[in-house]
Amino acid sequence: MPLQMKLTAITLDCPDPLALAAFYQQATGFELHPKSDDEFAGLHCEDGLLVGFQRVDDYRAPSWPDQIVPQQLHICFKVEDDLDEVEARLLQLGAGKPDHQPHDKARVLTDPAGHPFCVVRGG
Repeated sequence: MPLQMKLTAITLDCPDPLALAAFYQQATGFELHPKSDDEFAGLHCEDGLLVGFQRVDDYRAPSWPDQIVPQQLHICFKVEDDLDEVEARLLQLGAGKPDHQPHDKARVLTDPAGHPFCVVRGG
Protein backbone atom coordinates (compact mmCIF):
# COMPACT_ATOMS: atom_id res chain seq x y z
CA MET A 1 0.00 0.00 0.00
CA PRO A 2 1.51 3.39 -0.98
CA LEU A 3 2.15 6.05 1.61
CA GLN A 4 -0.37 8.85 1.70
CA MET A 5 1.90 11.70 0.63
CA LYS A 6 0.99 15.00 -1.01
CA LEU A 7 3.50 16.78 -3.19
CA THR A 8 3.97 20.25 -1.67
CA ALA A 9 6.98 21.72 -3.48
CA ILE A 10 9.21 21.43 -6.52
CA THR A 11 12.45 23.41 -6.61
CA LEU A 12 14.57 24.22 -9.65
CA ASP A 13 18.23 25.18 -9.50
CA CYS A 14 19.09 28.39 -11.34
CA PRO A 15 21.51 31.33 -11.41
CA ASP A 16 18.88 34.02 -10.59
CA PRO A 17 15.86 32.91 -8.50
CA LEU A 18 13.92 36.18 -8.74
CA ALA A 19 14.30 36.41 -12.51
CA LEU A 20 13.20 32.81 -13.05
CA ALA A 21 10.29 33.24 -10.63
CA ALA A 22 9.24 36.36 -12.58
CA PHE A 23 9.26 34.40 -15.85
CA TYR A 24 7.03 31.65 -14.43
CA GLN A 25 4.82 34.16 -12.62
CA GLN A 26 4.14 35.99 -15.88
CA ALA A 27 3.57 32.69 -17.69
CA THR A 28 1.24 31.14 -15.09
CA GLY A 29 -0.17 33.90 -12.90
CA PHE A 30 0.98 32.08 -9.76
CA GLU A 31 1.52 34.29 -6.71
CA LEU A 32 5.05 35.24 -5.65
CA HIS A 33 5.96 34.03 -2.14
CA PRO A 34 6.41 37.13 0.05
CA LYS A 35 9.77 35.98 1.45
CA SER A 36 11.39 35.50 -1.97
CA ASP A 37 14.91 36.88 -2.27
CA ASP A 38 18.16 36.57 -4.25
CA GLU A 39 18.86 33.08 -2.84
CA PHE A 40 15.39 31.50 -3.04
CA ALA A 41 12.15 32.56 -4.67
CA GLY A 42 8.87 30.73 -4.76
CA LEU A 43 5.50 30.78 -6.46
CA HIS A 44 2.28 29.51 -4.89
CA CYS A 45 -0.05 27.48 -7.12
CA GLU A 46 -3.81 27.38 -6.58
CA ASP A 47 -3.65 23.82 -5.23
CA GLY A 48 -1.04 24.68 -2.58
CA LEU A 49 2.01 23.48 -4.50
CA LEU A 50 5.06 25.73 -4.18
CA VAL A 51 7.35 26.02 -7.19
CA GLY A 52 10.71 27.15 -5.87
CA PHE A 53 13.83 28.53 -7.52
CA GLN A 54 17.14 28.32 -5.69
CA ARG A 55 20.41 30.01 -6.53
CA VAL A 56 23.26 27.68 -7.47
CA ASP A 57 26.76 29.01 -8.00
CA ASP A 58 28.30 27.92 -11.31
CA TYR A 59 24.89 26.76 -12.57
CA ARG A 60 25.03 24.91 -15.89
CA ALA A 61 21.85 24.91 -17.94
CA PRO A 62 20.55 21.57 -19.20
CA SER A 63 21.26 20.79 -22.85
CA TRP A 64 18.20 19.34 -24.56
CA PRO A 65 17.68 17.10 -26.43
CA ASP A 66 21.26 15.89 -26.02
CA GLN A 67 22.32 14.89 -22.54
CA ILE A 68 25.73 16.56 -22.28
CA VAL A 69 24.20 18.37 -19.29
CA PRO A 70 21.14 16.26 -18.31
CA GLN A 71 17.78 18.00 -18.08
CA GLN A 72 17.19 16.67 -14.53
CA LEU A 73 13.58 17.90 -14.58
CA HIS A 74 10.93 18.39 -17.22
CA ILE A 75 7.76 20.36 -16.48
CA CYS A 76 4.57 20.13 -18.56
CA PHE A 77 1.76 22.68 -18.65
CA LYS A 78 -1.69 22.05 -20.10
CA VAL A 79 -3.08 25.07 -21.95
CA GLU A 80 -6.52 25.81 -23.37
CA ASP A 81 -5.37 28.47 -25.84
CA ASP A 82 -3.89 28.01 -29.30
CA LEU A 83 -0.36 26.56 -29.04
CA ASP A 84 1.04 29.11 -31.51
CA GLU A 85 -0.29 31.99 -29.37
CA VAL A 86 0.99 30.45 -26.13
CA GLU A 87 4.40 29.80 -27.67
CA ALA A 88 4.64 33.37 -28.99
CA ARG A 89 3.77 34.82 -25.58
CA LEU A 90 6.29 32.60 -23.78
CA LEU A 91 9.01 33.54 -26.26
CA GLN A 92 8.22 37.22 -25.57
CA LEU A 93 8.65 36.52 -21.84
CA GLY A 94 12.14 35.09 -22.43
CA ALA A 95 11.61 31.41 -23.21
CA GLY A 96 13.74 29.70 -25.82
CA LYS A 97 12.68 27.16 -28.43
CA PRO A 98 15.01 24.26 -29.23
CA ASP A 99 15.24 23.28 -32.89
CA HIS A 100 14.24 19.71 -32.04
CA GLN A 101 10.50 19.33 -31.50
CA PRO A 102 9.42 15.71 -30.92
CA HIS A 103 5.85 16.10 -32.24
CA ASP A 104 3.18 18.66 -33.13
CA LYS A 105 0.88 17.97 -30.16
CA ALA A 106 3.16 19.83 -27.73
CA ARG A 107 5.82 22.50 -27.82
CA VAL A 108 9.10 22.03 -26.02
CA LEU A 109 10.51 25.32 -24.81
CA THR A 110 13.23 26.28 -22.36
CA ASP A 111 12.88 28.74 -19.51
CA PRO A 112 15.44 31.57 -19.15
CA ALA A 113 17.67 29.27 -17.02
CA GLY A 114 17.59 26.54 -19.69
CA HIS A 115 15.15 24.06 -18.09
CA PRO A 116 13.04 22.36 -20.76
CA PHE A 117 9.27 22.46 -20.36
CA CYS A 118 6.30 21.57 -22.53
CA VAL A 119 3.05 23.27 -23.28
CA VAL A 120 0.36 20.82 -24.36
CA ARG A 121 -3.07 21.68 -25.70
CA GLY A 122 -5.69 20.60 -23.15
CA GLY A 123 -8.71 18.52 -23.94
